[in-house]
Amino acid sequence: MTVVLTPGRLTLADLDAIYRGAPASLDPACRGSVEAAAARIAEVAAGDVPVYGVNTGFGKLASVRIAPVDVTTLQRNLILSHCCGVGDPLDRDVVRLVMATKLLSLGHGASGLKWDTLALLDAMLAHDVIPVIPGQGSVGASGDLAPLAHLAAVMIGEGEAWVKGERLPGRAALERAGLSPIVLGPKEGLGLINGTQVSTALALAGLFKAWRTATASLVTGALSTDAAMGSAAPFRAEIHALRGQPGQIEAARALRALMDGSQIRESHREGDERVQDPYCIRCQPQVAGACLDLLRQAGATLEREANAVTDNPLVLGDGSVVSGGNFHAEPVAFAADQIAIAVCELGSVAQRRIALLVDPALSYGLPPFLTPTPGLNSGLMIAEVTAAALMSENKQRAMPASVDSTPTSANQEDHVSMACHGARRLLAMTDNLARIVAIEALTAAQGVELRAPLVTSPALSAALAAIRAAVPSLTDDRYMAGDLAAAARLVAEGTLAEAVPAGTLPDLAGTPGGEAKGATA
Repeated sequence: MTVVLTPGRLTLADLDAIYRGAPASLDPACRGSVEAAAARIAEVAAGDVPVYGVNTGFGKLASVRIAPVDVTTLQRNLILSHCCGVGDPLDRDVVRLVMATKLLSLGHGASGLKWDTLALLDAMLAHDVIPVIPGQGSVGASGDLAPLAHLAAVMIGEGEAWVKGERLPGRAALERAGLSPIVLGPKEGLGLINGTQVSTALALAGLFKAWRTATASLVTGALSTDAAMGSAAPFRAEIHALRGQPGQIEAARALRALMDGSQIRESHREGDERVQDPYCIRCQPQVAGACLDLLRQAGATLEREANAVTDNPLVLGDGSVVSGGNFHAEPVAFAADQIAIAVCELGSVAQRRIALLVDPALSYGLPPFLTPTPGLNSGLMIAEVTAAALMSENKQRAMPASVDSTPTSANQEDHVSMACHGARRLLAMTDNLARIVAIEALTAAQGVELRAPLVTSPALSAALAAIRAAVPSLTDDRYMAGDLAAAARLVAEGTLAEAVPAGTLPDLAGTPGGEAKGATA
């Protein structure tokens, strides 16, 4: 299904579909408003009144007037001079989101770019011409100037792009797809590089990865609870209704459903001398639920931002062209920090459950490090250490990026958001989280199997089968790196979460087990 890029209408489900490879195309109904705004910019460019970025220089050079004959050169120079990105290129799936959200922003008809310019970007997306965008160089204010300049460079035949997986010079990439570079008109270069689309796309990618791993952690958390012969009583609905936090209520509901019918659980309802489980077991709804709420809050911000107009100046409804500051990515920076905190906490509590299961003093009868022959074999000893290392990395990365600022552009841009690298770190953090949850999946699966002949619930048995389809049980020690990688794929790709019955786990839209609606056609 093609996602129709209608400004103001795209949902998180639509954006996730684009991130995962769904085709997307700009709504042709945008054309009227786009052309009207472009005509107004053309009038301003031909007139005598100075308007920032149309017939003036940029940033600290805004007081320099540009003659009408030089307007085209001004825009081309802007793109070339701003192609100062460094570092590894962004993943192509992230760049597709950048392109889609840039089209959404420009499609409002408040930016003043010509329809043909939007049509080229739309055609690039359709023909899989994906600009090579270095990942570093934006401070998240005045827009993501450097990375977006690398996108715009391809549109004028410069820079580089991927075409069907092959990296080519920009002009050659366009030609390969039967497209031609454009000559930028008044304000068009500025409209392309002003905006928060790179920061927003990176934060969205982090959000989608975080959510998939968060739901998988509910599965592994339930499996760990059964492996540890933990109590399901703290998951009772009334406890969580009395607090009223929606994520907590949903997490508890999921845990109850996942553990329903477990023989292991029933075996120790009576005669268990333990009064309470450690917090990593007992407080799962409170911790995971708070993370779900935080991710949804960030998601709401990012959904609005993906649909927003964030360049400058803007053509307003009365025809005035006004310079503002929608390019400042503070909302995205805050959302990225929220996601980072949630990712850090999910990994922290999962690591404690791993540590509990490998420790015979805490695991209620399981052998040390979950190996049938401890001493001769080390079992999952170092897998737990790896989880601890990843957890600590994420703690360090979770420090807020948004509280940092440094003046740039000769103090004209004197407060910046740092949204871009705040969002980019989420990709590494969510990779770490997926590996932590994967290690929990392996420890919990091993622990449940060591409770035989008792068996876990039907839902968790399905999850266990998915784990064992990727990684066999651990008897004697073996080379472990491949097992950890296979389990991490199981988590990151959503396979583990999909193994349990539909409707068991909450979705990002806020409807437990519901289907999110989107702008597909």
